[in-house]
Amino acid sequence: MTAATRTVSLERSTSESQISLSLDLDGTGASDIQTGVPFFDHMLTAFARHSLTDLTVRATGDVEIDVHHTVEDTGILLGQALLAALGDKRGISRYGDAFVPLDEALAQAVVDISGRPYLVHSGEPAGFEFHLIGGHFTGSMVRHFFEALVLNARLTVHLKLIEGRDPHHIAEAEFKAFARAFRQAKALDPLVTGIPSTKGAL
Repeated sequence: MTAATRTVSLERSTSESQISLSLDLDGTGASDIQTGVPFFDHMLTAFARHSLTDLTVRATGDVEIDVHHTVEDTGILLGQALLAALGDKRGISRYGDAFVPLDEALAQAVVDISGRPYLVHSGEPAGFEFHLIGGHFTGSMVRHFFEALVLNARLTVHLKLIEGRDPHHIAEAEFKAFARAFRQAKALDPLVTGIPSTKGAL
């Protein structure tokens, strides 16, 4: 993280994937995403746009085997980058919540930048986890991505699908709801003095 800004650049390399990522929490939502997983690129682009986080991602992985490693490792690195960019969390709003519709789908997300990783994710219809969105991205990757992100960013997140039928709409509504809630939570609040916790640390 650079002084007086909330920007960070990180890299992660394993035998399964190589990822570089940079972000600016105080951006305009600009993004440049190339992960080799087209639907995942679409979801990360939506996250950047709706959270007003500038985001650049370059990832290569063993997608000829499965998209699992690329999606999980990107979630890990994005979570680590969010944690680093938030710094000591001084002056942030801390909490955010959002309802986001996409046609027949409706998702709710509540975010607490708590320092305590916990994900509650519910409401997806039976069989969603097996559906191939775009022919390559299984529905199960939605939860898997958020598990990786939440653990590494140390967020408490409640993510609930309230209505939904089309798998593409379900996944996109969930990503956008998280993005909108995170946008509120990361925002710098001029009324907040210091760290918004009675403990004095988050």
